[in-house]
Amino acid sequence: MTLHAAKAGAYRMGSLLEGFEPDFHFDAPLPLPVEEFEERLRRIRRQAVEVGHDAVVVHAGSVGWFHASNAYLRYICDWMREGVLIIPTDADKALVLLSFFTQSVLLPPGGEPVLVDEIWQIGPIGREYADRPGDSVVKTAEKCAEILGDLGLARGQIGRIGDRTSLTFWAALDEFMPKAKFVADNAILDRMQKVRSTREIGLFRAAAQLVSVGTQAAYHVTKPGVTDHEIYAAFTAAQLALGGETGDGYQIGINAFGTHCGKPYGHVVRPGDLVNLYISNVTYRGYTAQTARMIAVGEITERQEQVLAACTEGVKRAETLIRPGALMRDVNNAAFEPMIEHGLLTSPEARTMPYNWAPMPDGGARLVPYQYVEDADWEAQGRKLMHVYPATQGPHNPNLGHSVGMAGGQNSFNISSHNYDRMEEGMVFVLHTQWLEPLSAGCNIGDLYVVTADGFENLSRHTPLETFRVAA
Repeated sequence: MTLHAAKAGAYRMGSLLEGFEPDFHFDAPLPLPVEEFEERLRRIRRQAVEVGHDAVVVHAGSVGWFHASNAYLRYICDWMREGVLIIPTDADKALVLLSFFTQSVLLPPGGEPVLVDEIWQIGPIGREYADRPGDSVVKTAEKCAEILGDLGLARGQIGRIGDRTSLTFWAALDEFMPKAKFVADNAILDRMQKVRSTREIGLFRAAAQLVSVGTQAAYHVTKPGVTDHEIYAAFTAAQLALGGETGDGYQIGINAFGTHCGKPYGHVVRPGDLVNLYISNVTYRGYTAQTARMIAVGEITERQEQVLAACTEGVKRAETLIRPGALMRDVNNAAFEPMIEHGLLTSPEARTMPYNWAPMPDGGARLVPYQYVEDADWEAQGRKLMHVYPATQGPHNPNLGHSVGMAGGQNSFNISSHNYDRMEEGMVFVLHTQWLEPLSAGCNIGDLYVVTADGFENLSRHTPLETFRVAA
């Protein structure tokens, strides 16, 4: 039983991992060559010309824990921090980067920007921080407007690419350049990332191998008496030691019901537990991998075995259809066939499917059931679990999967019943079947794939899809 919020058992981590080695060799590719970024820049400029832009301004803000708010700057010039990149449409004009405008900067390497000639440091400022008047975001917009003005674009058409962290910056830029025409154009970069190059796929493959290394480390340490903190730490240590960039992009769920999407809180593994490793994001050189695996500790219920079997079979059926030209709808629907056969669902259609985070049928808010749920390890820390999660049974999502890209990027497509797009060589995506019944049974299991010329490659093949069994 956990007696403290942070259990001192973490001191045994070295002994838990003693003797661990993955059962395959990790292949660590080099960073993308400059030529790849040059080709990206050529395509960006060409698309900008086609819609009449004189320049493109790309903004990435900063969010907690030293992360950039989006992947755009890393995709264009391999800059992993926050900043503003000015891309003149004219090929003979230099790229200019404005950055270092927060206190939470990281200095390169890694991440020295490629193709960038000038970097301007917009320092953190303000009364409390520096006893000086001013605002870093406004100062960044002021310098951006000055550079665009020097390019003769005070009245030009300028594409802008960013996210919700960009709103204050865009507002300031509007004030400094009242006669310019600004056009939101994220689609330029989003379209370019739907199909990946051969070198990019090599980085996705490496990220997937890191997931497999971490998963095997988690398998190595999981046994009764070990905590969820120690399992999470084993996964993290193994993948970070080989080049993983972050240790916060995944979830671990452990209880007697198979509930996933959790974070470690001090749960002690017991016979009858179902463990989910939901690896939403392991990153290698900016490129991510996603998988999901299940661990059963000792004997589990017949219903839980049925749910595990249906979900595992679903991924395997969907996998057989992956090839260029395949309808994403068909791949999605194949995965839900076993759930229908087992009586879990009646249809694969997203519009009618129940799912864990669904609102009420009229679209209104759903009340999470208020009920005491016994959890000895949480109660030993002075807390009680007083709600039932999830609020309703069904898959986690009303679809099978989605594209996988760079850290901080958005999904460019979903594998769903209403997606009638055809698969193309170079697409990278995760297929994960999920099912949760409150206080009863659960499963979340899936693999990462890339479409090849004649079918597919399973990038996460180094750990079997089937549930990993631990003796009680």
